[in-house]
Amino acid sequence: MTLLLFAAVCCAAPVGNAISAYVALKTGAREEGGIAEGGSAADIPPRMLTAYKKAVRQVGKYVPKCQGMRWPILAGIAKVESNHAVGRDIADNGDIRPKIYGVLLNGSGAGGNTTVFPDTDGGKWDGTATGERAVGPFQFMPSTWESIGKDGNGDKIADPHNADDAALGAAIYLCGNGRDLTQRAQLKAAIWQYNHSGEYVANVLGWIDQYTAAAKDPDLKNVTGKVRTAIEAALSQRGVPYSWGGGNASGKSYGICCSLSGKSGANIKGFDCSGLTTYAYAKAGVSLPRTAAAQAGVGQRIPASLGTGALKPGDLVFYAYAPGRDSTIYHVGIYVGNGQMINAARPGTVVRLDSVNAMSGFAGGARLL
Repeated sequence: MTLLLFAAVCCAAPVGNAISAYVALKTGAREEGGIAEGGSAADIPPRMLTAYKKAVRQVGKYVPKCQGMRWPILAGIAKVESNHAVGRDIADNGDIRPKIYGVLLNGSGAGGNTTVFPDTDGGKWDGTATGERAVGPFQFMPSTWESIGKDGNGDKIADPHNADDAALGAAIYLCGNGRDLTQRAQLKAAIWQYNHSGEYVANVLGWIDQYTAAAKDPDLKNVTGKVRTAIEAALSQRGVPYSWGGGNASGKSYGICCSLSGKSGANIKGFDCSGLTTYAYAKAGVSLPRTAAAQAGVGQRIPASLGTGALKPGDLVFYAYAPGRDSTIYHVGIYVGNGQMINAARPGTVVRLDSVNAMSGFAGGARLL
């Protein structure tokens, strides 16, 4: 009974475990499903995104041999370290207030730290001379900042509490002596240098992959007719918040209460996964049933055994607790090609582009047009 109720209003999914610089901290609660919260430019304060893109343009001045630096790489680090300074005021010049400080690394055990880091800056950057703590949206140790910090906003001060300066410093640090970050192994090495934790590396890579997917508009030049209409209708809703039970053929709507994890959509006007597909295909003149599991019964079914390579733009793509049993389908997206889908992933996120491999339990697809 619980499973059927859950499937009826679509997906929920886990928040990744965030790990701050140098200190592994379990901060994310895990929920049902398979994708972490966030993952599109809509999740990033515009001034922070500007800083990431600016750093990409500037880093070649300091590390000429660095290749492949992209804003999603910086966004992946900043997401884990500070959630992009969300909740802080970010001035036009990039200054972030209140400043972001990590836990005092005095070996007390608070926040998970067990190693003493002696003070190196007299409190200049971390606000205390009694020890050391990570600072700014990229959570640099003051000693690290002194070696790599640069002025990114032209005020002649290299300040880790400034978005432009911090993003440029992170880009320089990740580039090392001239890494090729288009190579997955070298990208992993760069993230490992940032924090010597396999869990941290996997977490940051997951965010980088999501931001990379979200940064690209799908190539629709060979997609025409009603399929294109449906895809463009869904793409037009990027940035609209997820709402549990929200969305219908007319567009976004207030949802209902509650998901298995207690998330309510009653006060959120938006879409859940099947609400989004219902809306997009209504624009193309196709009426769909409201639940993800029921939508699997419409059109030409594409078996999971054929793999994601059998999908074509416009196909619905399904995910199930027990692939092969459509009654256990818990999620649906719209495939747009090149391994991407338009996705309303879970409470706390927005409609966005994701990899089709971002969700667990691939259960095939359905071709409606």
